[in-house]
Amino acid sequence: MTSINTNTSAMTALQSLQSINSSLDETQSRISTGYRVSEAQDNAAYWSIATTMRSDNQAMSAVVDSLGIGAATVDAAYTGLNSAKDVLSEIKAKLTTATSEGVDKGKVQEEIGALKEQLKTISDSASFSGQNWLSNTDGTTTKQIVSSISRDSANKLSVGAIDVDIDSYRLYSADAGILDKEIDVSQFSGALGTTTVETTAITFGADNKISFSVSQNGEAARTVEITQQTLTDVGLNGNTIRSEADLKAVYEKALSDAGIDGIDVDVTAGAVSFKSLETFSVTNAASTGTGTPPTVAEMGLGAGDVTASGTTDKVSVENIDISSADSSKIQAYIKVVDEALSQVTTAAASLGAVQNRIDLQTEFVSKMMDTVSKGVGSLVDADMTEESTRLKALQTQQQLGVQALSIANSSSQSLLSLFR
Repeated sequence: MTSINTNTSAMTALQSLQSINSSLDETQSRISTGYRVSEAQDNAAYWSIATTMRSDNQAMSAVVDSLGIGAATVDAAYTGLNSAKDVLSEIKAKLTTATSEGVDKGKVQEEIGALKEQLKTISDSASFSGQNWLSNTDGTTTKQIVSSISRDSANKLSVGAIDVDIDSYRLYSADAGILDKEIDVSQFSGALGTTTVETTAITFGADNKISFSVSQNGEAARTVEITQQTLTDVGLNGNTIRSEADLKAVYEKALSDAGIDGIDVDVTAGAVSFKSLETFSVTNAASTGTGTPPTVAEMGLGAGDVTASGTTDKVSVENIDISSADSSKIQAYIKVVDEALSQVTTAAASLGAVQNRIDLQTEFVSKMMDTVSKGVGSLVDADMTEESTRLKALQTQQQLGVQALSIANSSSQSLLSLFR
């Protein structure tokens, strides 16, 4: 039926054109924004996920920045420790030089003083953005470097951090740092007796022997023997000890042959004594051999059994002073520096491990950011190839729809010809 009140064809054509225009608007929006889900109304679930993950990605970007700052701080501390290690090695070398006879200890102390000042400079300068782990006095023992964010199944966000124990890295920290912490270097000494070797030479026959036992730190005693061979090894002519220097050399050789170290021999003004950083005892001194062997008293062992005594002494690298120190005291200082050197080396190795972890975490977070971006893109990004094809099709459909609507609208005009 043909009606002038209702143009069904035009209505159908109009509805089709409106649908095409709506699809065309949607496609053009996707092409212009690059998203197939740009607003919540496009797809509420995908839009919510994408919005949350984009926010997390921004947070991960901040984590990368935090790791960068942490890495720089660790680098500064590591550089400082590495430099301190070199300076401590220099101090150790200077102390070793000072143990030699005839060295001007005052001059060596001046050099050591300059090196200690350099250690302080290194400690104060090894900082980044106000963070100094080598000269820390604020009481904190642990520093945190933000390293990750994570979201659990309940959609709860949490922040992870790398904990760094800086207590073991401190060079100076109110007498608790590696360089200002005092170490026990108590010395023990034992007077063994007196000798007249400067006026009466001591000669060893072929089978003559002086023996005694030495125990260190309460351990099993070792037997020390002085024979004609000992004198020969030291380089004494005629198997004879003629001076205190000769006697000192003989004792040192005998102790070394017995596998005993850490004991210094002192023969001064006729007095024979042993010194050590550890407790010790000398017992069972005896003389054997045919003819007229040297006596225990002649060798300066006439005091009988001797247990070393000493006083407590503590020193740090910071307050080492060798100006008036004897050889045994300098040996104690070398022990202090060596201990500090060991701690600095351990601290540097530990920082190296932290440094490696930060690098690995930075790489991981960067990869996670890329992964999240890809995941979000797969949810909300428009396929431009598909959208461009759809745009062409919809534009063609739009043109055809306009043509169809025009034809439908013109059909009512043809009714007029029936009334002419």
